[in-house]
Amino acid sequence: MSRRGGTVHREPVLLVLADGAVFEGEACGAVPEEGVSTGEAVFNTVLSGYQEVITDPSYAGQVVAFTYPHIGNYGVNGTDDEAPRPHCRGVIVRELAGAPSNWRAAGALEDFLVRHGVPGVTGVDTRRLTRHLRDHGSVPCAFGTGTESDLLAAARAAPPTDGRDLVSAVTTDERRTVGTGPYRVVAFDFGIKETMLRHLGAMATVTVVPADTSAEAVIDLGPDGVFLSNGPGDPAALPGVIAEIRRLVDHGTVPVFGICLGHQLLACSLGATTYKLPFGHHGGNHPVRRLATGRVEITSQNHNYAVAADSLGPAEITHVNLNDGVVEGLRSPEAPVFSVQYHPEAGPGPHDARYLFEEFRELMDAHGGPGGGGGPGSRRGRTPDAAT
Repeated sequence: MSRRGGTVHREPVLLVLADGAVFEGEACGAVPEEGVSTGEAVFNTVLSGYQEVITDPSYAGQVVAFTYPHIGNYGVNGTDDEAPRPHCRGVIVRELAGAPSNWRAAGALEDFLVRHGVPGVTGVDTRRLTRHLRDHGSVPCAFGTGTESDLLAAARAAPPTDGRDLVSAVTTDERRTVGTGPYRVVAFDFGIKETMLRHLGAMATVTVVPADTSAEAVIDLGPDGVFLSNGPGDPAALPGVIAEIRRLVDHGTVPVFGICLGHQLLACSLGATTYKLPFGHHGGNHPVRRLATGRVEITSQNHNYAVAADSLGPAEITHVNLNDGVVEGLRSPEAPVFSVQYHPEAGPGPHDARYLFEEFRELMDAHGGPGGGGGPGSRRGRTPDAAT
């Protein structure tokens, strides 16, 4: 990319999917290494919140295509980052705005992409791309200035997310503490979003721990509750993490709340299995029915894997996706644990499901409240009413 007289001159590039589909576009953002960027192509339907999407660690290993045609129109700012840096492999847009206009803007999206080394493609027919991914499923892709045959070879050589541990690349290396609330919560960082920590930190002092932290180490911290965060990749690739969550569940006195990947890992710890969706759920407008009340929530979603409903055993389904019937929430009748597949913190997205954080607080109250510590002497109570 170069600028002449205020006009942006971009280099033509090709976007090639591993199934052979080809799309024309122009380079934007950072220059990829050796002129080619690869990753699993997925699409997101949000109308705003592109910065939160790009900085969500759950997109590690993926190239994000935005279905909304104008991206970058309100710029970027430091407050909306969900992580210190993006982990996605690239972005695809129809039109990248060059002159952001918003009172919160501290810079342009393209400068943000360059600064963080995220390559992109603009000028792509994202409607055609989205329809292709919807009809044929998400596949690896490659984009850059190479020939079509070279890009096709790169796309076919790029690994999908199946069977890959992507959490180890995004989790924290050391413990950290956020929030000043009276409860004590230990949060597993599988790729945790800052918006989640803001919600938890409003009611608790939160100790964020690496993904490979043992159940024994968590219990030693005396938490009132344990939180299982969002994150990237295939839950089946994390058997060690699943085993530690199972030990926490078996402990029986510490409430556990999981979101997104945390939901899948909790389900696996209860004996369930997961499977990969054809093109995942990525957007801010998915209808979910809460079975206890019949109420429909409009939810924010970002996941490629789902829990198999027929594998849950004694666990109870609490929420269901109205688009395709995917399990969106569960609880155990035998332990104080519950989870949802979607994002109640919704960054970006609607706020319909924020009550789930209050349910977590009530569950901690029912098991000893602030300072209960989840130890052997903690009293056992009910599982969350609103999650039933």
